[in-house]
Amino acid sequence: MKIGFIAHDAKKKLMQNFCIAYRGILSHHELYATGTTGRLIEEVTNLTVHKYLAGHLGGEQQMGSQIEHNEMDLIIFLRDPHNAKSHEPDVNNVVKLCDTHNIPLATNLATAEMLIKAMENGDLDWRELYK
Repeated sequence: MKIGFIAHDAKKKLMQNFCIAYRGILSHHELYATGTTGRLIEEVTNLTVHKYLAGHLGGEQQMGSQIEHNEMDLIIFLRDPHNAKSHEPDVNNVVKLCDTHNIPLATNLATAEMLIKAMENGDLDWRELYK
């Protein structure tokens, strides 16, 4: 499955810790991320991550294009609802695209963990049929 990662600045460390914790599961899938988030994930997990531009430089739009073409199976966008900066990716566009194209989306750690565990259990295998 193709998994996309985006994280606001205040959530990048949390994203790294999440990817460390679920490295074993993630190693069996194709990983995509906005630039800085992808680099940070690679540094701590030694997994290969296809990196787009930084989110505010167009990386969010690049991932959005893959969502629109049904080329993503799961998106994890750890956002900072209280202190998102103007230069950080806008979560609303990603939510709209995921809702439109029926892509599972997590915007917080609890949901991300549920989706990763569901994926491991085969509960997201329907994505293969949906394509």
